[in-house]
Amino acid sequence: MDQPPAAGERILVVDDEPDIVALVAYHLAKAGFRVSTATSGTDALEQTRREIPSLLVLDLMLPGMSGFDVLERLRRNEPTRNVPVLMLTARREESDRIRGLSLGADDYLTKPFSPAEMVLRVKAILRRTASPGGQKDILNIGDVSINRSAHSVEVGGEPVELTPTEYKLLILLAERRGRVQARSSLLQSVWEDAPDIQTRTVDMHVQRLRTKLGTSGDLIETVRGFGYRLKQDSATES
Repeated sequence: MDQPPAAGERILVVDDEPDIVALVAYHLAKAGFRVSTATSGTDALEQTRREIPSLLVLDLMLPGMSGFDVLERLRRNEPTRNVPVLMLTARREESDRIRGLSLGADDYLTKPFSPAEMVLRVKAILRRTASPGGQKDILNIGDVSINRSAHSVEVGGEPVELTPTEYKLLILLAERRGRVQARSSLLQSVWEDAPDIQTRTVDMHVQRLRTKLGTSGDLIETVRGFGYRLKQDSATES
């Protein structure tokens, strides 16, 4: 049975089309979320500063400041760096999808859309980006240290900022280290097999994760024709 949203989970809907805002807000509220709305990027950032939402539903084509600009500012700002973002837009070009995901969006839904699917995607993002409960151990692999209770990652003692999806991908590879994870399996586990999410999305997130891990990025091995695995060498838990 589908679980209701946790108490206090607030979704910020950012779109300059009143009909879309009303439609999205209605279905999210019906699903049990608190909903706030903004019609511009500036308004969205101001509201986010006042109260950090659980997730943003963010349109790309906004007046003055695009959704891409909003996403970049969220990811640069420490308090909002890890806020999940579902991009909702009429722009269907692959280049827009790639850019949005590369900037740190967690999912991408094009208009026209099914409100029921939109709600399911929001819930899926929140499930996969939630901090794991009850795990107080630290997983060390080479120079990479993953604190599963703090939901944080360090490389060589220096903190590394990951998006929620990047963290979920890393922890999954780390907990299954030494075993090849097929792209289809990663899609199912990390993205919960969301519609329209393609295997190329996995490749882009792995590439970005490797870059953020720096010299430790080569711990993630590509197994040609199958998927990825994290090297098993020098792994310890405490």
